[in-house]
Amino acid sequence: MPITKEDIQHIAKLARLELEPQEIDDFTCQFGNILSYIERLDQVNTDNILPMSHPIHMVNAFREDSILPSIPTEVALSNAPEKDEHAFIVPKIVG
Repeated sequence: MPITKEDIQHIAKLARLELEPQEIDDFTCQFGNILSYIERLDQVNTDNILPMSHPIHMVNAFREDSILPSIPTEVALSNAPEKDEHAFIVPKIVG
């Protein structure tokens, strides 16, 4: 199913994007290319392929948690424009 300019305009509206007419044309072409490639991928026979979470086998290298010395509170707060005894004071950003 080919993507249309109306589809791009609808997607832009949902994303609250304002697109210029040239951008709509560009995105229509680009999305069309992506969707045609996906259609090609749908034709690949994957009947005997096991699902995997990652294409490369990886092992996480975890280390033991250990308590290490940290910067003292007084030093961390020394250059703060506003602070109390144990914390930075920042402006409220949620109304």
